[in-house]
Amino acid sequence: MLTLAVLLVGCEKPNRLEQIHEEGVLRVITRNTPTTYYQDRNGDTGLEYELSKRFADSLGVELDLSTSYTLDEIYQRLGAENGPDLAAAGLTINPAREGQVRFAEPYLDATPQVVYRRGTRQPRNLGDIYGKRVMVLKGSTLADQLRDLQLEHPELMFEESDNLEVVDLLRLVNDDEIDHAVVYSNELVVNQAFYPAVRVGFDLDQPRPIAWVLPHSNDDSLLEAISSFFETIKANGTLDQLVERFYGHSDVLDYVGARAFARHMQSRLPRFETHFRQAGDQYALDWRLLAGMAYQESLWDPDARSPTGVRGLMMLTLPTAKFVGVTNRIDPKQSIFGGARYLVWVRDQLSTDIPEPDRTWFALAAYNVGLGHLEDARILTRNNGRDPDRWIDVKDHLPLLAKKQWYTQTRYGYARGVEPVNYVQNIRRYYEILQWITQPQSETGRLPDSNYHTPGILEQLPQGI
Repeated sequence: MLTLAVLLVGCEKPNRLEQIHEEGVLRVITRNTPTTYYQDRNGDTGLEYELSKRFADSLGVELDLSTSYTLDEIYQRLGAENGPDLAAAGLTINPAREGQVRFAEPYLDATPQVVYRRGTRQPRNLGDIYGKRVMVLKGSTLADQLRDLQLEHPELMFEESDNLEVVDLLRLVNDDEIDHAVVYSNELVVNQAFYPAVRVGFDLDQPRPIAWVLPHSNDDSLLEAISSFFETIKANGTLDQLVERFYGHSDVLDYVGARAFARHMQSRLPRFETHFRQAGDQYALDWRLLAGMAYQESLWDPDARSPTGVRGLMMLTLPTAKFVGVTNRIDPKQSIFGGARYLVWVRDQLSTDIPEPDRTWFALAAYNVGLGHLEDARILTRNNGRDPDRWIDVKDHLPLLAKKQWYTQTRYGYARGVEPVNYVQNIRRYYEILQWITQPQSETGRLPDSNYHTPGILEQLPQGI
């Protein structure tokens, strides 16, 4: 009997976490969208990708990431034999799915919102969208929620589509092809600069939790590992930093600003794009970052001049121009190369302990406010128990430099600390738009693996703008 017991123990099937360790691979399914996973010039990125990669690394295994065209397909593949281990796809916890799958611990909240096109009547409640053309993603929690609402509001009608993504719904609203779409707030803020006519009508409900999804099983090993992982990255600040990286600059470009940026991309940027690309190549900078800086500085106007005497595309001061060898500040090529040279110099003055992309955001802030004031803000950040090497923490302390109780504690004194924060956030937004517009053509030569593609902002503008 003892021998039989030993044999039975030895034949026990390993749990799912043990199998993942044995196979050396974590299989994750996701969506190809700006809020989940996409490719940029540096390769794979997106919030869900970054989280999945870190989780796989914490397990000591490789990440095998696949994408799905529809939400229903994600749930179907999770339930299939030899399907993925989990879905990391920006999915909200859906009670209607709980008999089919299991949801892990939530890590983010998103608010369901009804959006409309600027210039039309703003809907403020469900009654205002009766008889209107409303669309939502098929298989989403939002679709189930709308079906529940129909029980009390039979006049409410909507369409579900599994051939579209959220960006497509926003485009249809932006182009006045449908009246309304129902989307989540996180998806809207990331995409809104591409669709400047889209606005929030009203919140459909309270915020909903977003979580990873696992196949239905009695095996809790992987679920427990996920809970432990998120507990760790919440405690050490990694989750906050990733959320800031992908969402922290998404609310700085309003409708008027987006339209102006689009017009200037069409009428002004082509004149200087070659110079931006050449300077980027020479100084190992993304040319689109330099272009975003120049737009923030001068709106791509080579003759721009401020009341304080800074001039040109990169708005260089006389001392800075002399320092970087610029003899004519209104010469576009000299200005762009000088600005790039100075940005690299500023970045090189910063501690190498500061990781990217934070080091670049710090360099931009110092370009605007000066290295001394940036260092003062980092010291205040450290003194207040925050991390002086993280932009998410330092940007909260830069505005304190305008308050006497704080700037009197610093070496360099008063500064308009809100300005560098807005400066960095604006550039990040312009940079992101330029990345999305130019990426498919200029970097990879092909579209990502799924059907997802964000059209350029120029394609979204009404005719005659």
